[in-house]
Amino acid sequence: MAASVEPPASPLGRPGGGEPRVPGWLRIAGAYAWRIIAVGIVVRFAFSVLGQFHRIAVAVFLGLVIAAVLRPAAGLLARLMPRPLAVAVAIVGGIVLVLGALALVGETVADQRSGLEREFVAGIDRIERQLEEPPFRLPADAFADLQSRIGKLLSSHRSTLISTALSGASRLLEVLTVLALALFCAVFFTHSGERQWRWMCDQLPDGARQRVTVAGRAAWRTFTGYTHGILLVAATNAVLVGIALFALGVPLAMPLALLEFLAAFIPLIGSPIALAVAAVVALASKGPLIALVVVALIVIIGQIEGHLLHPIVMSWAVRLHPVVVALAVVGGAVAAGVIGAVVAVPLVAVVWSVYQALRASGDEITTPA
Repeated sequence: MAASVEPPASPLGRPGGGEPRVPGWLRIAGAYAWRIIAVGIVVRFAFSVLGQFHRIAVAVFLGLVIAAVLRPAAGLLARLMPRPLAVAVAIVGGIVLVLGALALVGETVADQRSGLEREFVAGIDRIERQLEEPPFRLPADAFADLQSRIGKLLSSHRSTLISTALSGASRLLEVLTVLALALFCAVFFTHSGERQWRWMCDQLPDGARQRVTVAGRAAWRTFTGYTHGILLVAATNAVLVGIALFALGVPLAMPLALLEFLAAFIPLIGSPIALAVAAVVALASKGPLIALVVVALIVIIGQIEGHLLHPIVMSWAVRLHPVVVALAVVGGAVAAGVIGAVVAVPLVAVVWSVYQALRASGDEITTPA
């Protein structure tokens, strides 16, 4: 009886030279990989298109923010008057409120200008004397040499500074244009946003209309919740900072509180930066002891914001892990600067809420073969 002879093994390890067997985990990873690459290309293309029209994108985003803030007030006023008039009253009232706050800050700075100049000069002299004493022991002429170097640098780059100032004026015109377009969009979003959304959904095929409707409702609910929540957090931070700085006698307490309000729109990093500016002002005007108290204030307000305000106010609107928030803020800042840092968190929150809403409605994500 002849002995059976096995066919020779192929170099790839399969008998008979057939096709090599690909492990299941590698096939699944490859299927996911090319889909992730395709999504990344589409996202990159979308961001490049938005980069060419970033002013329009910023204006639409600001218009949505204004609409999210003013729609509740416009809805209440619409019970007492026609809706167009209610929208007009709400928007004009919001503009008057913002301009009044800015005028109050400007008047405060103008009233304290002369006293601030004296306090800052005296504070800088006091800091110089402290740095000349132990343990720093800086040379007495170190600050004079630094001032002369700064003066020479400014004089040698005078033309650059002038051109920068002129470009700043053109940037101011761009900012005003974006604000005007945002206000124009906000009027129509507030007045007839639901009708515009229904019209857009009606243009879609029947198979996609239901999914887009569900996604849109989830996105708007999350966006409005985030906007209302971050406004409440920012206002609370600003009030706490203003009261603390006023109690400590730090000058410019109201402008610094306004800076804290604006910085709170950048989660995690905005408030510490604003309070660091307050610490510098306290150091120059009141000395190192008050500056250390302001530094302690940075830690306390950070703890209140991170462990009390955000969990209570934002949990019902945005459920994102702090690591996701940090990565979103840094990624947005790298991609689009300050605007990207502001937009990143609500964008990630909206995308996540849309994903959850589609899964809950039965649009399951299938595993690629």
